[in-house]
Amino acid sequence: MMQRAVFSRGALLAQNTAAALESSLAPRSAPLLMRLDRSMSSLTIPPPAALLRPLEVPNRYLFGPGPSNVPPRVLAAGGRPIIGHLHPEMYEIMNDIKKGIQYIFQTENNMTISMSGSGHAAMECAVFNTVEPGESVLVAVNGIWGERVAEIAERMGANVHKMVKTPGQLFSNTEIEQAMAKHKPVLFFLTHGESSAGLCHPMDGIGDICQKHNCLFLVDTVASMGAAPIFMDNQKIDILYTGSQKALNSPPGTAPISFNERACDKMFNRKTKPVSYLLDMTHLSNYWGCDGQTVRAYHHTGPVSGFFSLRESLAILAEKGLEESWRQHKELAAYLYKGLEDLGLTLFIRDKDLRLPSVTTIAIPKGYNWRELLVYMMKNHNMEMTGGLGPSIGMVMRIGLMGYNCKKSNADMALHALADALKNCKKSKD
Repeated sequence: MMQRAVFSRGALLAQNTAAALESSLAPRSAPLLMRLDRSMSSLTIPPPAALLRPLEVPNRYLFGPGPSNVPPRVLAAGGRPIIGHLHPEMYEIMNDIKKGIQYIFQTENNMTISMSGSGHAAMECAVFNTVEPGESVLVAVNGIWGERVAEIAERMGANVHKMVKTPGQLFSNTEIEQAMAKHKPVLFFLTHGESSAGLCHPMDGIGDICQKHNCLFLVDTVASMGAAPIFMDNQKIDILYTGSQKALNSPPGTAPISFNERACDKMFNRKTKPVSYLLDMTHLSNYWGCDGQTVRAYHHTGPVSGFFSLRESLAILAEKGLEESWRQHKELAAYLYKGLEDLGLTLFIRDKDLRLPSVTTIAIPKGYNWRELLVYMMKNHNMEMTGGLGPSIGMVMRIGLMGYNCKKSNADMALHALADALKNCKKSKD
């Protein structure tokens, strides 16, 4: 019995294409065909079968610490036709982004841009541009982000001093000032929204301490921007950055950052060049039109579609109003807290006034394997929640309801999924 031949769609396409090409070249010389055959047969790596299938991406409820689900309007903005990164229209969009960042940061700083990269790009940009090898840096570590900044500063040769506390604990202004007097840093780092612990750290008074000790104040607001109040100018923050993928509701890949005049004076009067060319603010300030020059020179190709999306997300936040966004996140968080407590769960941050509205942390329920709970919710509810990160691993589970996801219906779904997981996942006897 004759065996039936089976061809994949890719194989048939290749066969038909080769036949058509051979037919079109028939009148041509034999040496040309020989050269073509040799060039076609020289490939030792075939096209990957995975890429011959259509792209498939699941639609999930992203109720972890980020990225969050993105509204259709922002997705549509990212799908607009590409234009050149140096076109006048692109510069206008970048100017709009700059104004939007100034609004959400509550700053008048001219040196305000968005990095081409995640929040880590802004984190490195801040350290690389304002610190030189051998200079003293003070880092408050009460979660993973302080750990990251300390390592970044160490890698570029700074003399790093850490103030370390367990995840979720605060640093008093007195402790901060004592450490500054001891170590005499040029830069002090503190996380506003420590997403690994669910803490929103108070900012008032720290900027005054930094100015008193001639130290720049660097603040991370990746998890808090748009969800919790922050006032860059009034709180005397010298450098502030955030990320696009959390409460700002844009896809990952862009990172707003702003430098005040004190930071610019340190940044542009250094003895050595920053260790990174890509993150060098002498070039980035020109690319973003912040240096007063009439011509913007080429530095790198910015993420055009990412900037489209960021501009749209900033527009949505401007239309809603920053204070309204803060109110919505605070009210929904309170609703979630009550629901979690009704399930018998314990909030990790005991003081409700210190909880991060965008990312809520719960203590791991006694007797449960937290990984099993998370896997169950993903499998049965198509829902992402996460465990701890860095020093908080094994201590907490994290629920993120921010930006587009900041809705009572989403909180109800999250609570239902948790209740179902607690009911059906195995609990140890001890």
